[in-house]
Amino acid sequence: METKANYVLIGMFTLAVIAGVFGFVYWFQNVGGTRERVPYRIVFQGSVAGLHTGANVLLNGIQVGDVTSLKLDPQRPKEVAALVNIDKSVQIHSDVEVGLEFQGLTGVAQIALKGGSPDSPLLQSSKEKPALLTAPPAATLDFTQAARDTLRRLDDFVAANQDIIKDALKNIDTFTAALARNSDRLDKIVAGVQDLTGGDDGKGGKLNEAAKSIRTLSDNLDQRTADISVNLNRLLVNGNKHIEVVGNDLHRTLGTIDTAVKNFDKNPSRLIFGGSGSK
Repeated sequence: METKANYVLIGMFTLAVIAGVFGFVYWFQNVGGTRERVPYRIVFQGSVAGLHTGANVLLNGIQVGDVTSLKLDPQRPKEVAALVNIDKSVQIHSDVEVGLEFQGLTGVAQIALKGGSPDSPLLQSSKEKPALLTAPPAATLDFTQAARDTLRRLDDFVAANQDIIKDALKNIDTFTAALARNSDRLDKIVAGVQDLTGGDDGKGGKLNEAAKSIRTLSDNLDQRTADISVNLNRLLVNGNKHIEVVGNDLHRTLGTIDTAVKNFDKNPSRLIFGGSGSK
């Protein structure tokens, strides 16, 4: 009897645990952690490698839903239709941008919604008629696909310019060989330039010595010019004084001559007979 009683208790406990789990899941989906969601249909024009059912749907980096299904359209082989459930409280505008984001190097993808102008109309979606969002062709390109495309373009470029690249490599090889053959001359040229310009410390060198000589000559010329200017000033001052004295003497001489002429005009006989010239 005790063994049978234990089996009954274990069975009842197991049923209670199962009922509790189902009750928690029901509460979480309908009342608790998850709000009511609205379906949207997103069409991708290309491969959606890395995207799977259950992947996150992000709006400006915040999770707002998840992917519920991925389907191919038999009428449009290049398109992939994804059905997503998004929180009903989230407003999705008609100009929202749709793309894929890849997490690190794992290649796991998630749908990323960005932007949306507040002036654009809101999308009306329901379970019976999910609103349609279309992703641009570039949205399905991950970084590995972009790298493959870049490498393919690079390979095409190399193939198209193979002869030019070979000629360029030959020219580079010829140039380096010429440099190797003339290494001694290059060393002499470098040594000559260093002798001309000076050492690493910036001292010495013919150019530096010439610059110093020119600077010294300029300083001497400045000093000589200053001395000449002083002497010219002195000469001008002394000359003005002498000119002033000569001018005064000349003025007195002219006055004397003028007086003599006047006297001659008045009494010309005085110049011949002397005296007053009056009888």
